[in-house]
Amino acid sequence: MAAGAAALVAAAGIVRADEGMWTFDNFPSAKVKQAYGVDITPAWLDKVRGASVRLSTGCSASVVSKDGLVLTNHHCVAGCAQDFSTPQQDYIQLGYAVASRRDERTCPGMQAEILTNISDVTERVTAATAGQTGQAFVKSRDAAMGAIEKEGCAGREATHRCQVISLYQGGQYKLYAYRKYSDVRLVFAPALETAFFGGDPDNFNFPRYDLDASFLRLYEGGAPVSFPGHLRWNADAPSDGEPVFVAGNPGSTSRLLTAEQLETLRGVVFPRLLTQFAELRGRLIAFGERGPEQQRIATHQLFGVENSFKAIFGEQEALNSPGFMGAKHRADDALKGAVATDANLRAATGDAWGEIARAQTDAAALYPAYSLLESRPGSGSDLYAYARRLVRGAQERAKPNAERLPEYADARLPLLEKTVLDAKPVDSAMEQLLLEFWLTKLRESLTADAPQTKLYLGRESPEALSRRLATSRLGDPALRKQLWDGGLAAVRASDDPLIVYVLATDEAARAVRKAYETRVSGPSDRAAARIAHARFAVYGTSQYPDATFSLRLSYGKITGWTQPGGEVVAPFTKISGLYDRATGAAPFALAPKWITARARLAGDTVLDVSTSNDVVGGNSGSPLINAKGEVIGAIFDGNIHSLGGDFAFDPVLNRSVAVSTAAITEALEKVYGQDELVRELTQR
Repeated sequence: MAAGAAALVAAAGIVRADEGMWTFDNFPSAKVKQAYGVDITPAWLDKVRGASVRLSTGCSASVVSKDGLVLTNHHCVAGCAQDFSTPQQDYIQLGYAVASRRDERTCPGMQAEILTNISDVTERVTAATAGQTGQAFVKSRDAAMGAIEKEGCAGREATHRCQVISLYQGGQYKLYAYRKYSDVRLVFAPALETAFFGGDPDNFNFPRYDLDASFLRLYEGGAPVSFPGHLRWNADAPSDGEPVFVAGNPGSTSRLLTAEQLETLRGVVFPRLLTQFAELRGRLIAFGERGPEQQRIATHQLFGVENSFKAIFGEQEALNSPGFMGAKHRADDALKGAVATDANLRAATGDAWGEIARAQTDAAALYPAYSLLESRPGSGSDLYAYARRLVRGAQERAKPNAERLPEYADARLPLLEKTVLDAKPVDSAMEQLLLEFWLTKLRESLTADAPQTKLYLGRESPEALSRRLATSRLGDPALRKQLWDGGLAAVRASDDPLIVYVLATDEAARAVRKAYETRVSGPSDRAAARIAHARFAVYGTSQYPDATFSLRLSYGKITGWTQPGGEVVAPFTKISGLYDRATGAAPFALAPKWITARARLAGDTVLDVSTSNDVVGGNSGSPLINAKGEVIGAIFDGNIHSLGGDFAFDPVLNRSVAVSTAAITEALEKVYGQDELVRELTQR
């Protein structure tokens, strides 16, 4: 891919056509008007913002009916469907549908949030961190953010959530206020082989033939939420070249990082993650081969691991592509040169780039322990996550709000509590597999003689210790509630093996976190904020910030692309192509309902769509919106070239992929017999 050129242009402060994940308070309406002749008015923005949803599963969505019906992707609700499944009824493989609204079931741990207001709190956060360095900078910043969040939603905690979002690598801080809905119920999800037709081979590719769409409903007080401001459903066929917009919550990008930070990702972080994901993928596949029930249990976990592996592999290829890092260094040098010509700006910026570069030595040294003990402990084990949240929750809630770890601040506790207390199934065999893998990687990466390894393993093997820890009773929500409500005294009195284990080991994880904040994130974040202000001074504020899983709007058009080898890729696939691509063998097998319905379906219905919108992970489920503000699809993927989009946007090759509302409507009517759902969507 042409990532080197794209990075140079983007990092130098020039935003190219269709590039950008723009905040709603800084959307380039004039540029869109010039490029596409579309008027994006404040009223248009308010309408779209007010119906765009952020899901606590890490996905996006939109409200599409007056009764709180929400459109998102299948893979955004797959965890919910798996939680509802049993050995007798596998909703992942069979799909999920309800006969009436009375049968809609609440998804454990899921919360929906709709942005209501944005306010600038940069001055207050910046003042709180003045003169601070290292971990003191991190603690002062986090304390200020926690206080702002608590004040912002004071008296409204039951219905609202406030979050301070860091933008432009700390150049700005904005308070985002959300209307939250904690009762989110599953309405409809197709079978996995339909939503993820083509499986891992087709993932991050196009043409695609996926019906990656599902529906949720927002409830409050036991009744569906009345939502007159929903987005209108348009089931007409989309048009090639049509201007389109994506409103969603892209997870994270690294376009504003320095070249030295990207080199740490390329040389330290990504190689370790790829090796670990590859091995975990093999273990999960082997687990699924033990029998049908094990395969059912492993399905959702395996999807996540395979998706992460492929995404990181693509990102690594982008960083390794010829010329990329050289272009990034030249872009950094261009900004440094501009700073050097202004004495005041030079004094304010100081040696920010050098500070970040020097921190990378510590970043490389600390990353293995930081990753295994603090940022990714347990390798996805639900039981371990429960134990640590219960232990840390008890410890942190005993402190004043300003002194807590930010994830345990008052404004964030309601969602954390919901995540801990909502009932969901836990499989002890899967838990043992994940814990064994984590402990094996811990010993392998840190070495058997490391103090942390001796603390975490003692004289036990990863196999024996994981078997013992997997006997934890924390799968019982009643026990979790007892420990959460009982606070530190109850936690310390518990004899649950995982609670005892976390109590004995967590100080080591906290120590690694402290070291990382003192030597890496503190110095880097402080320096990055000064670079951000330098960038504002040189290039102005007509730029978009890196993604932060906060609401953004991107613009573009429906279009295909030309591959580097000259092959032209059309922007549409049709339902008829699904049948042509089917082989009868996984992952290209058709669900039985689709085989039966073939004669009833209009084969020329547009199924999936390619667009030039700038999106990344977290945009999954985002509404694809036309110029009128109507929903015409749902983003579910990008093409293979988009994997480098974490670092740069290439308008020639980067494409997003959406399922069309035309195909969703056709399938609901003629495959699934969901006439009532169609009437609700189309308001017939």
